[in-house]
Amino acid sequence: MIKFSPPAEMLTRSFSFHHLCADQEDGLLQSINNYRTSLNLTALTKNDNAECLAGELADQFKDQPCTYATGSNTVPGTETQFPNYPSLLAKCHLNVSNTRDGALMPACVPNLDPSLVLTNFTQTQYSGSLDDAKFTGAGIGSDGNWIVVVLTTSTPEGSFVTSKADSSDYNAANLTDKNIGLIYLLFLLTASLFLL
Repeated sequence: MIKFSPPAEMLTRSFSFHHLCADQEDGLLQSINNYRTSLNLTALTKNDNAECLAGELADQFKDQPCTYATGSNTVPGTETQFPNYPSLLAKCHLNVSNTRDGALMPACVPNLDPSLVLTNFTQTQYSGSLDDAKFTGAGIGSDGNWIVVVLTTSTPEGSFVTSKADSSDYNAANLTDKNIGLIYLLFLLTASLFLL
């Protein structure tokens, strides 16, 4: 995992991490917002639809071990692929058109150690997204050693607004083969932005 020695200026900033427990996601969101406030950025609002997707993704990751090549340490282009991604979107009543500008950030931290979870987002490739003013909302889910943050925007393409095209649970899964390829491309592009 990442070893973190904060710069002297960060020692004076007041963002503390709340101990992970039943409210671990809310604690992480509070800590991320404290971090963003220290950078003069607006706080992220909780997005229930993004939280649903974060939970579904965390569930997909839960059996993967923490290594130096997983989570926030992943090299862009080598991320885990989920052939059932359209179904994951459908479970949350989402579709690719209103999620493509979001950011998916999985991190693996043994026992979700509170002292390491925040630094896995603020001191890694993910900090570029957390430092970006275009992101206005977040959803967080966890399972096992995995915690996933999904960032949203205020634009239609990143709002994570519930799909209204039809009321079936499989609305997002009713995609053509061409669209499934587009979903994977967008997922890889989003992940590659973390290195910028």
